[in-house]
Amino acid sequence: MPQDRMPTIRDIAERAGVATSTVSRALANPQRVNARTREKIERIAAQLNYVPSTQARGLSSGRTGAIAVLVPDVTNPFYFDIIRGTQNQLKAAGYTQLLVDTEEATDVELEALRRLRRTADGIILAASRLTDQQLADAAARQPLVTINRATADAPTVLIDTPGAMVQALEHLDSLGHRKVTYVGGPTSSWSTHRRWNALQEAASRRGMEISKIGPYTPKTSSGAAAADSALRTGATAFIAFNDLIAIGMLQRFRERGVRVPEDVSIVGCDDIFGADFCNPPLTTIASPIEQAGRTAVSMLLAQLDPLRGGTPRKLAVMPTHLEIRSSTGPAPGH
Repeated sequence: MPQDRMPTIRDIAERAGVATSTVSRALANPQRVNARTREKIERIAAQLNYVPSTQARGLSSGRTGAIAVLVPDVTNPFYFDIIRGTQNQLKAAGYTQLLVDTEEATDVELEALRRLRRTADGIILAASRLTDQQLADAAARQPLVTINRATADAPTVLIDTPGAMVQALEHLDSLGHRKVTYVGGPTSSWSTHRRWNALQEAASRRGMEISKIGPYTPKTSSGAAAADSALRTGATAFIAFNDLIAIGMLQRFRERGVRVPEDVSIVGCDDIFGADFCNPPLTTIASPIEQAGRTAVSMLLAQLDPLRGGTPRKLAVMPTHLEIRSSTGPAPGH
């Protein structure tokens, strides 16, 4: 390919040994192409520095070629895979990713959205702490996709953690636990309310006793206070808002001489890197987090370029499952 010519979809297709239509689908609707082919196409597109022709035209008419990804805490390992998924998908589509840490703070998130109106073509909001009205206002000003925060005004990618929370409760019930405590996340977290509602309904159906403590900041450092409060509930099993809190609780239980799972059982959520290295390895809820990031980008690009991206999707639900490890065991006396 001549060095003075911009690479095209045909150039990518020739190198990948596939049809141009396959390249187009892989870049615009990645879920419609098998993973191996998609990854090969993305790699070649990145090597060629491919820029979609629609984006190249847009750059001369006000487009920036950048997409902003906002997460509540960039140090939380849960967001690593989301960031990796968005980064890979955006790079393959010829966009630059702008990463913003909103510090679990609504005011920081709002200010970031305001500043990004001129510097980003679109926004991906992960676990937004904004109200419905604030999200509606943001979606009216700029193309927007949310992850784990449903809103009627923007396309949404949901990770079905409430469904797996019910699996966790059923698992604990099968081990003889009749009294369970949910260790809640931040009050501003939309996900923590969904999970608590699902647990209450499931516990009622099974005749189990369920209580809630919190809110807790989703960090390992919150685990000590959470563990102390959890033990005072008299429950024999705990389901934590995320793995970081659960790992902090494990550390505190060890300090206090509380054995896991002989004395109490604990379940986390997210299956972050290191969850299986804990002592004991953590039973937790696993999901295709990187794919959630990829899907969010696909949904956003469909807004930016409907002709190329097809009909924009309003909702995508990522499946989850319970990963059973050694932090859960039979209730004392069973």
